[in-house]
Amino acid sequence: MVAVPAGRVTLSDRRTQRSWAVEVASFRMSAFPVTQEWYAQITDECPSTAPGDRLPVEGVSWWDAIRFCNALSRREGLTPAYEVRPGAGSADWDTSADGYRLPTEAEWEHACRAGSTGPRYGPLDEIAWYRGNADDRVHPVGGRLPNAWGLYDMLGNVWDWCWDLYDAEVYGTYRVLRGGGWSDEHWSCRASVRRRSHPTFRIDDVGFRVARSAPGEE
Repeated sequence: MVAVPAGRVTLSDRRTQRSWAVEVASFRMSAFPVTQEWYAQITDECPSTAPGDRLPVEGVSWWDAIRFCNALSRREGLTPAYEVRPGAGSADWDTSADGYRLPTEAEWEHACRAGSTGPRYGPLDEIAWYRGNADDRVHPVGGRLPNAWGLYDMLGNVWDWCWDLYDAEVYGTYRVLRGGGWSDEHWSCRASVRRRSHPTFRIDDVGFRVARSAPGEE
C-alpha cells in the first residue's frame, strides 16, 4: 500500500461540461491493481478471461470488488468498510471503518496525477498498456513505469472501479470507472477521463485496486 498525501483535485465531466473541486484527505492505495493471485487467495474464485497470477483480475463487477474489500478486511482483522444489502441493490460505506475499500473517484484522480497537471503523469507508451502497444491483451501488473508516488498501471491495462455513483439522476446505480484499459485508444487513457457502468457489469478490461483511509481520517 502506498501513502497518498492530502490534496485538492478538480474533476471534470465532458458530457455535462462541468467541473468541481474536491479536497482529498490522506489515504493509502495499493501500488498495483488487484491481481488474479491475490483475488483467488481471498475469494477462491478465478473469474478472469486471460489466466495469470500476475495479471490484473478482470471480469469482476463493482459488487465483486466491494465484496473482495470486505473479505480482505476480515482476513486481516479489520473492520469491513461496507454493509452490502443485495436485496435493496445497494451498499453503505462506513467511513469510520479501518478496512479496505474502493477509492473515490476524487481519490483516484488525485493519486493518478501524483502532483502532475497534464493529461498523463508521463509519456503514454512508458506508463500504460493501451491499444497502441498492448497487442490486444492484458499484461502483468507493474510492467510500465509508475507515477511519482509509486503507483503502477493507473492508466491503461484495466479500468478501475471507484466507489462513486456516476450521475444518479440520469444513470441511476451506474458506478464510475477510471483509467482506461488495454483495448482503449490513447484518448481514453488520461487522468481526467470518466466512464460509467452498471455495478453488475463484467468485462475483460475492467478490474480494481483497493484503498484504506489513513488513521484518524474519515
